[in-house]
Amino acid sequence: MRIGFISTRLAGTDGVSLETAKLAAVLQQMGHESFYCAGELDDHVPGLLAPELHFRDATAVNLGERAFLRGDTAVLPDIAKRARQLKKPLRQFLSDYQIEYLIIQNAFAIPMQLPLAQALAEILAETGLPALAHNHDFYWERERFRHSSIPAFLDTYFPPKLPNLRHAVINSAAQRDLKARRGIDSILIPNVFNFATPAPGMDDYNRDFRQVIGLSDDDWLILQPTRVIPRKGIELAIALLARLNDPRAKLVMTHHAGDEGLDYLHRLQTMAKQSGVDLRYVADRVDDVRRMGEDGCKIYALWDTYPHADLVAYPSLYEGFGNALIETIYFRKPAFVNRYAVYAEDIAPLGFQFVELDRAVTDEAVTAVRHILHHPAETAVMVEHNYQLGQQHFSYETLARLLTPFLGDEGERTAV
Repeated sequence: MRIGFISTRLAGTDGVSLETAKLAAVLQQMGHESFYCAGELDDHVPGLLAPELHFRDATAVNLGERAFLRGDTAVLPDIAKRARQLKKPLRQFLSDYQIEYLIIQNAFAIPMQLPLAQALAEILAETGLPALAHNHDFYWERERFRHSSIPAFLDTYFPPKLPNLRHAVINSAAQRDLKARRGIDSILIPNVFNFATPAPGMDDYNRDFRQVIGLSDDDWLILQPTRVIPRKGIELAIALLARLNDPRAKLVMTHHAGDEGLDYLHRLQTMAKQSGVDLRYVADRVDDVRRMGEDGCKIYALWDTYPHADLVAYPSLYEGFGNALIETIYFRKPAFVNRYAVYAEDIAPLGFQFVELDRAVTDEAVTAVRHILHHPAETAVMVEHNYQLGQQHFSYETLARLLTPFLGDEGERTAV
């Protein structure tokens, strides 16, 4: 089957893009072909690049500001006009790649591209093309989208209720909310990893990562492998390192700030300086793939950083699921985790072993983290336990079983 993925962005290391790549890998194992259409695409993937679909498109940004910030009740005709324009690249994609099944990645969930949702819903209604909406985070889960001048529009398109459109969510709370708010049933598809393939380790390319970012072999590399935005709760990691009060502890942030402005990064840097915490912002040396930078220096892939980590920091206040946490399990690394709602309901009950915070750094957490850092050999049993649970609940094989019912008889014949 020829399957098309559509979203605002399918590139880089954000959660939606990463999970799309994993879905595509599993679908390939099942015998399907995947094609992509978005406002930003990774290099060398088959599909249609349409910049007007991006959530940063100037028209989309303006329409969003009118709906959510200005209280403009006259915005709907302009959304509809732009939706008609967006149908052109969408139809071209469906035609050029002879798409037989669509997977809509989050464009029906988070309203950062209002006309794209309307355009997609209308095309699905017109064509009857079977589709799956993979919804990562709904608008009602985000404070900035809870008040708008277009509540009826949001209830129509985020997400739409169509006979040929089925829905998947990434956590139990979203599943309950979607049913309660819209009467829409859904299946839960968690973040996954290819546990059948061993995690990459040290090699000639990444062996010098510590030295490049200024760390010695004796330092403790505490990895913060997430975007630098307020909901990641990175101030909790700084507070914990301040309580450790050990100069060997270095907090290393790998991702670029800027998705929601640079104010948060600056606040973290100020907090770290005032707390005596060594904070390393190394986003200029980490990307989604290995490459050479314009300065002639190596750029490391995110996965090059995990083998060097002594501990992973995951202090998020809110997550749709927790991709970096599953990465941590996959790489067999210990971690401290804030008990955000989805972790508490969908992940912790499975029996994983992490140092847990509850929006505050406790003496017990500091003691547990200090023990991990001083006795790394003792963590082997803990991380192996977590790995086995991850393999059981968050593997590609699990994803294949979940996808099979959506793809009909052909999926049933080819499922791995």
